[in-house]
Amino acid sequence: MQFSSSLFLFSFLPTVLVLYYLIPKKGKNALLLISSILFYTWGEPRAIILMLASTIIDFSCGLLIEKGKRKTGLLISLVTNLSFLAFFKYFNFAFENFQVLVEFIGINDASSMSVPQIALPIGISFYTFQTMSYTIDVYFGRVKANPNFINFATYVTMFPQLIAGPIVRYIDVSKQLINRSTSPNNFLTGTERFVIGLAKKVLIANTFGEISDAIFFEDSSIIGTPIAWLGIMSYAFQIYFDFSGYSDMAIGLGKMFGFDFLENFNYPYISTSITGFWRRWHISLSSWFRDYLYIPLGGNRGSSSRTYINLFIVFFITGLWHGSSWNFILWGLFHGTFILIERIWIADRLASIWKPFQHIYCLLVVLVGWVFFRAETLPQAITYLSQMFIPSSGDVSLVSYLSFFHVNMKTLLLMVIAIFLSTPIYSKVRLSFKKMDIEWIYYLGILVLFFLSILYLGAGSYNPFIYFRF
Repeated sequence: MQFSSSLFLFSFLPTVLVLYYLIPKKGKNALLLISSILFYTWGEPRAIILMLASTIIDFSCGLLIEKGKRKTGLLISLVTNLSFLAFFKYFNFAFENFQVLVEFIGINDASSMSVPQIALPIGISFYTFQTMSYTIDVYFGRVKANPNFINFATYVTMFPQLIAGPIVRYIDVSKQLINRSTSPNNFLTGTERFVIGLAKKVLIANTFGEISDAIFFEDSSIIGTPIAWLGIMSYAFQIYFDFSGYSDMAIGLGKMFGFDFLENFNYPYISTSITGFWRRWHISLSSWFRDYLYIPLGGNRGSSSRTYINLFIVFFITGLWHGSSWNFILWGLFHGTFILIERIWIADRLASIWKPFQHIYCLLVVLVGWVFFRAETLPQAITYLSQMFIPSSGDVSLVSYLSFFHVNMKTLLLMVIAIFLSTPIYSKVRLSFKKMDIEWIYYLGILVLFFLSILYLGAGSYNPFIYFRF
């Protein structure tokens, strides 16, 4: 069930909200748990068993650690979670690479080897990292184990952030699970944030997603340079507004139910370096890897060479976390390489040049990286990059693409809005409305965005969520 679906917006969410505000405080977590299980079961009826098994195991491991069997509890949790993730997310990838390897060494009938394809449970990367952070934090004494299964299971399964983040750590919401407050002001703030996220998703991400999908589905060798740039810039808008839109909706829903989830994006496209980009992009993931992988590996406490190795390990796994494909791994290593280059050679030089050039450098690196992220195969990515940087008119004209997608004043207006929402200017405008005591105009605009989003959804248009597959 997607947040941007009529079923969720007009049936599931209103029903849950009404019940949530009517029942006594002691029953609110139980209601959220039941609602979240129903939410997940709607899209993944079989995978719910896996999520509940992970929840039960990590709940038990937390108690085991608290009782003094620290290493045993942590080991069971890590092995179980990583085994689930490895099997369901990476088994197919590993087997395909095994086939390639045995063919390479001369076993010609390796391609006849086959096993059933393993379906990827929605959200497994997110809830696995959440539950692992819980047992690790209990192990190091950063938080006490939760003795109440209902409260813990509510944390793991909470539908606002269950299937596409942000990755919510137990330590950040442990007190809120026991004692949180709802108010008209919080509900209004949450609704506002949800509508903005919905509009980002359906009006901006979907519009540019249709354009980028069509261009990437073309044979990369026949598209020209202008079309190649149009495709990757459209994808940059799509992935940012798709994922940040989902995070906005999750944070907004959390507010409606009394939770304060941490921010997941901070205008990453205004970054002036790749190091800065990763402080602003998918913050919950990058901070998770920093605290639970990079620092335990030694961080930057050892020699320079050890620090560089640690960074490469983190970005290798960052790429792998996003998907079981060499393209994702190369995307992660590509970003890791530029972070190393900045750290070793160019950080001071970069900071001394004119700021617009710093932005151009960062955006160029990010756009090249998105080619690896979006392309289906490595050869397609390489061909696509050659079309971007080696001037070519191609076999399909830019005019025909613009005409096919009805790229007119509406699309250009959406591009201006996308650029506007990619910068902090939006927050400043929002604040200025409040200072001038004309906030009603702003909220009228929010209402218009909601109705436009509903009209778009009512048309049954293109409406995927990119991060559902991670």
